Amino acid sequence: MSNYISRRIVQLIPVLIGMSIIVFSIIHAIPGDPASVILGDQATPEAVKELREEMGLNKSLPSQYFTYVAGLLTGDFGTSLKTKKPIQEEIMPYLTATIELMIISMLIAIIVGVNAGIIAAWRRATWFDYTAMLIALMGVSIPVFWLGLMEQWIFAEQLSWLPSTGRMNAREPVEAITGILLFDTLIQGNWPGFWDVFKHLILPSIALGTIPMAVIARITRSSMLEVLELDYVRTARAKGLSGFWVLYKHALKNAFAPILTIIGMMTGLLLGGAVLTETIFGWPGVGRYIYDAIGSRDYPVIQTGILIIATIFVFVNLIVDILYSLLDPRINYR
Repeated sequence: MSNYISRRIVQLIPVLIGMSIIVFSIIHAIPGDPASVILGDQATPEAVKELREEMGLNKSLPSQYFTYVAGLLTGDFGTSLKTKKPIQEEIMPYLTATIELMIISMLIAIIVGVNAGIIAAWRRATWFDYTAMLIALMGVSIPVFWLGLMEQWIFAEQLSWLPSTGRMNAREPVEAITGILLFDTLIQGNWPGFWDVFKHLILPSIALGTIPMAVIARITRSSMLEVLELDYVRTARAKGLSGFWVLYKHALKNAFAPILTIIGMMTGLLLGGAVLTETIFGWPGVGRYIYDAIGSRDYPVIQTGILIIATIFVFVNLIVDILYSLLDPRINYR
């Protein structure tokens, strides 16, 4: 097991290098000059040239790439071309906001999706099965931006139940300790702050978690249907075990491998979907940070943000592979 983990970590090195090359190449293929964007249309050619030299944009692309990679290896993500601040300091509040949103979204997707799929398989060809799968199909089909706008219109504008944008009440800010505000408010015993942060999380997390929830529900149902037909499940039923015990103790454990795979994939894809969700809900996450950087041609910020998202996706898949062996000891990694 340890040898397998070591090999997988070593295999990540060329993957990360390849990702950095691809991201760097694509970013620099974007039309437009960052120096011209920063200085504006009225800037003189001399001012643009001077700023390009200051930012290192006058160097060759290979030279810029190796300079950037050398900075990453030393923990230096570079400096934002727009704000002139170190990216490693500037991006952390955005990154923790995205992680918090992703965790809540994935918890909703897993809890609702897995249980809906289990019950749908157990009650196959009943009204619950048809209804759950219809809702799952709608969840996969509905665009995130439309669902987010509808949530805002219904629950924020019409009913005034929940806030439509932001991460907290600006008049009563929460002191950040870890950056995960739900956790920070619990540490401080700030229950009004906890409730305020939680209310701001509800709409964006539901919008972001709807597609993963629908996919997980459908995969769970399919996997459970296969397992429920096996002999050991019939034996467990014949012994008089309760339905709950049969489903969650015996059947789910053996059906969970494909479910775990899709959970890992959806967790990574949430980071990509967060860009749109954060823009709609005004959520100060890394997706919106990248979106704003694209508009200002802030190359270092765009590169760093995309690489962080890609790195998280890669490590999530590594964790999923490791969990396979813990879930099923019969799996032999060579």
